[in-house]
Amino acid sequence: MATDDRARIEALIRRWAEAVHAGDMDGVLADHADDIVMFDVPPPHEGVRGIDAYRDTWPPFFTWQARGGTFELTELEVTAGEDVAFAHALLRCSTREHQERHPEHRLRLTLGLRKEDGRWVVAHEHHSFPTPDEEASQNEIRALHEDWFDATRAKDLDGLMARIADDVVSYEHEEPLQYVGVDAVRKVCESGLHATTGTVEWDVPDLRILTSGDLAVAWGLNRIRPGGGTEWWSRGTRVFQRVDGAWRMIHQHVSHPYDPETGRARTDLRP
Repeated sequence: MATDDRARIEALIRRWAEAVHAGDMDGVLADHADDIVMFDVPPPHEGVRGIDAYRDTWPPFFTWQARGGTFELTELEVTAGEDVAFAHALLRCSTREHQERHPEHRLRLTLGLRKEDGRWVVAHEHHSFPTPDEEASQNEIRALHEDWFDATRAKDLDGLMARIADDVVSYEHEEPLQYVGVDAVRKVCESGLHATTGTVEWDVPDLRILTSGDLAVAWGLNRIRPGGGTEWWSRGTRVFQRVDGAWRMIHQHVSHPYDPETGRARTDLRP
């Protein structure tokens, strides 16, 4: 009997994972108890309680997944008793880009099941990622900057925008006071690339990075050499948030010092 129950539970979990990957809400909810409690990666910290609240967590995940996210079982173990069972599993759950950079990255899953009227149902889910290593996070942010430098040199606008959040707020050198949203930032980046003949070089030689969990801040002096001409410098601060395993820039602030006597920006200063 235990062997049959393990097989049924394994099949149930695989159906559920396939339904998640397909964005099939009915399939995701099937075989779940009305009083399910889920401890998920995102808040709330006290967990999601009840099938209606559980249902409400999935549409944002489906939206993220439709943009290229993965949800794939790689390991599954089931232990079944007469009326209670549990399973633990590992899954690939990240963007393709993040998976290429970190092939070992996995979502951890524990399921608690009970038998109701002869049928197994999931009564508890617990999803988690390992706590990110601070040095690894800093290296990821540094690599993100290197990708930006390369994309600037190649005048690759899509490459520049790939790691910028949809709701980014950017304080640029130019007016207006702020650019809100990825489309607005894309336009100012496109204008800057097209305004220069030849290669645009940009880097941050003194880049500093601090990370804490899923937030990071990076700052330093921007060195810009447009079209092989004279370099000029400005100040830059950028804030990042890790969402679904990938870092995105959510805020940027670049500026020049100004001369208090004239009110004009000082673009001639050097470190």
